[in-house]
Amino acid sequence: MAEKKGKQKQILKQKFAEKILSSKIVLHYPQLDTVIMVEEFMRKNSGEYKKRSLWEHLPKKMMYQTFCVIFDYLFYSGKIALDKEKKVAWVWDPEGVKRYLSRVDLEWKSKQT
Repeated sequence: MAEKKGKQKQILKQKFAEKILSSKIVLHYPQLDTVIMVEEFMRKNSGEYKKRSLWEHLPKKMMYQTFCVIFDYLFYSGKIALDKEKKVAWVWDPEGVKRYLSRVDLEWKSKQT
């Protein structure tokens, strides 16, 4: 039951993301170095700023619309999340996932039918 609700929640989140991203008219897509700069700043300052404050404290200035495109990409790809105070937190941890996947005591076992 919980698995079904989780799957439904994921589908709704994906549909919502597609609707939001397709409805925006983007005049300027950010360059890769800009996206990387924002990612690094968010990773180093995880949990310190809200969305607008984060934009105001970036090392390089950019248009707010460009920042919102990057923010939406990071949010819907699961790299960042918002806490209950609406502060931005970096949640992407590929090294942690690799550590857990390499542990023998957490081995994935399929059901035998």
